[in-house]
Amino acid sequence: MAQVTIQVNGRPYMVGCEDGQEPHLTELARLFDRQVRQVSADVGQLGETRLFLMGALLLADELSDMKLRLAHANAEIARMQQEGTKAEIAAIRALDAAAEKIEKLAIE
Repeated sequence: MAQVTIQVNGRPYMVGCEDGQEPHLTELARLFDRQVRQVSADVGQLGETRLFLMGALLLADELSDMKLRLAHANAEIARMQQEGTKAEIAAIRALDAAAEKIEKLAIE
């Protein structure tokens, strides 16, 4: 298990992670640090626990919004795929009808 020192609100924290995940963890810590610093700038120092809690809740809110947007996008994709399938079926039927007419004309 790897160990990484991250900085949040100007303080170092030693955190363990799986080997090879250090850059990812460092980037997550930067994201959290930005959020905590923004909360601190907006409402002042609340104490580390409250500051971290507010930062985590704001990130959780963003995650929730993104999940909702993703669900809507997936629903729209499914709807468009269904419409595409309906259009393909209509095109196949039209081609079949045209082929039948051509065959009839060829026989006459």
